[in-house]
Amino acid sequence: MSGAGWIEAFLEMMAGERASARNTLTAYGKDLADAQAFLKGRGADLASASAGQIEAYFAALSDRGMSPATAARRRSAVRQFYRFVLGEGWRAEDPSRRVDAPKKGRPLPKVLSRAEMDAIIAAAAGRDGAQGLRLACMVELAYASGLRISELTALPLSVLARDPAYLIVKGKGGKERLAPLNDAARAAVKAYLEVRKGFLPKGDAANPWLFPSRGKARRLTPRRFAQLLDEAAADAGIDPARVSPHVLRHAFATHLLEGGADLRVVQKLLGHADIATTQIYTHVAGDRLREVVETKHPLAKR
Repeated sequence: MSGAGWIEAFLEMMAGERASARNTLTAYGKDLADAQAFLKGRGADLASASAGQIEAYFAALSDRGMSPATAARRRSAVRQFYRFVLGEGWRAEDPSRRVDAPKKGRPLPKVLSRAEMDAIIAAAAGRDGAQGLRLACMVELAYASGLRISELTALPLSVLARDPAYLIVKGKGGKERLAPLNDAARAAVKAYLEVRKGFLPKGDAANPWLFPSRGKARRLTPRRFAQLLDEAAADAGIDPARVSPHVLRHAFATHLLEGGADLRVVQKLLGHADIATTQIYTHVAGDRLREVVETKHPLAKR
């Protein structure tokens, strides 16, 4: 069987035994096709590649100016592929085993100041009519509750119909968590609900989503929200390249830590399974955290 045949078998295994999502399978397919193309230029393929050729491919990923995250993902795809091949008994050795994976530095989150967040919220609210009320509502919700963009656009109308003080959000893996709502967010929701009918598609009065749309999905898409957010950033005099829906989540976490919030509390509010994921935000709140230690720790008072 050729390398192409092995790739097909590997993807079938991922789909059948591991129930991998379509996007995951597509990514694995592209990564392995990239390795296959590289090896073809050297008279080999994934089925016949030597350890030296795989090592050369891994080294070439960095030389091509690829981002560390993308290069790491491609290395991982090749390694998982060869583990499968060994399990099937198609090769006696793993040519990727001797190559050490380089350490991948975690990128630091983009940071917006509180003043910049205030400016974006004001710019969103300053847009004409119902469009401004909707965008301001979405920005306020994202910033007040630390919602992921997928969670924000998937909010059902029912969760906010009675002006709650917090939301019950279903996040990654179907896990539920509480997401708080401040007074500003609740006021923005109330104002938006008065004009929500204007966004309903014809004949879709029973649309269940908080942010309905006339598109096929029947709700506002993450991509559309990102576009509107870029426009609000530009109106606020902020480079849109520094702003995205996920940056609002970064601002939520960073500003909580700057205000002295406990890291474990922020972890729960963000829905992070591992506190190490939350700790990346501490770099921007370092001065504040150091002040807390210096003033609150019993040994520091001596």
